Amino acid sequence: MSDERLIGEPLIEVRDLSVTYEARRGAFIKRTEFIRAVKRVSFMVRRGTTMGLVGESGSGKSTIGKAILRLAPIEAGSIKYDGNDLTKLDEKAFMPYRKRVQTIFQDPYASMNPRHSIASIVAEPLKVHAPEMSMQDREDRVAELLVKVGLPADSMNRYPHQFSGGQRQRICVARALSSKPEFIICDECVSALDVSVQAQIVNLLQDLQEELGITYLFIAHDLAVVEHICSDALVMELGEIVEQGPTDHLYHAPKHPYTQRLLEAVPKMPTIVGVG
Repeated sequence: MSDERLIGEPLIEVRDLSVTYEARRGAFIKRTEFIRAVKRVSFMVRRGTTMGLVGESGSGKSTIGKAILRLAPIEAGSIKYDGNDLTKLDEKAFMPYRKRVQTIFQDPYASMNPRHSIASIVAEPLKVHAPEMSMQDREDRVAELLVKVGLPADSMNRYPHQFSGGQRQRICVARALSSKPEFIICDECVSALDVSVQAQIVNLLQDLQEELGITYLFIAHDLAVVEHICSDALVMELGEIVEQGPTDHLYHAPKHPYTQRLLEAVPKMPTIVGVG
């Protein structure tokens, strides 16, 4: 659980971040092109809060999440986690941060090995970050996490195909929680779900944040969902932040034409009435 005294203090500080991918083009004569996916982006995420990152596919929002995890080629800028610049750490020094930062992906089924039991899937981070734990301790931890996300403890003996989409995403949330992270990147984690199930997962994330003090970067294309779960948000278009501020302002009084188009393109989210 996060130290309540630190709630509201900066956890993630991104400054002038640029990410450029190298691409090979041409069927016969190969040529190298450079695609700048993120262009001098700056923002901050405070402890215990949820920052929204909104934009269409190709806007660069998921690339920012990958950059924080050092899974994208950072061309320039800095990413400070708890005051330490992650871009300057070698792999050995960065390894402890992999325990503190976890991800929940868009497609829960695609992010699981269908041949592995739920016990194995949820315990996977523990095997990497807590190898000293006994098999029994890992099993107890898995059971505890499954109950925390609203599933019966004996779910651990089943396999991914035996669960619905919403249940699979709860399993992915349990896996993300297993290493007791401080920061979770939610990369379109509800966009593949039915609207009613989206509401359940959003409520679950909020309940876990209140209980554990987790900080979220919530990546989405739907401002209606972001308005419900996030206190502040960034709107991205073609690799740049075009508008940012409190989500209620962005949702009810957007200033940038791109933000206005995003709002017009999505239906209103229904009233959320409990985890279920």
